[in-house]
Amino acid sequence: MRKLILTTAAIFVALPAFAAELSMGAELGKSMDEVKASLASLGYEVRKGEMEDGMIEVYFVKDKTMGEVYVDAATGKIAKLSMN
Repeated sequence: MRKLILTTAAIFVALPAFAAELSMGAELGKSMDEVKASLASLGYEVRKGEMEDGMIEVYFVKDKTMGEVYVDAATGKIAKLSMN
C-alpha cells in the first residue's frame, strides 16, 4: 500500500513538468524580459532575442534541441513555434 501511495505522489509531482512544455497559444509574457524568464524557468537556454514586426522572436536550446519562438507582444501568447 505504501508503494502505491509513493508512486501516485511521484506521478502528481512530475505532471506539472510535462504540462509546462512549449505549445502554440501558451502565454510566455508581453516583454522580451518576461519571455526570456519564462523560457529559462522551463529549462531552456536563451541564445538570442529581438523584436520583429511587433513580435518577440527568441532563439533557444534545450537538451541539444534548438528552436525559435515568436510571441505576440500584445497578448504574450506564442504565435509561431519551431523546434529542430
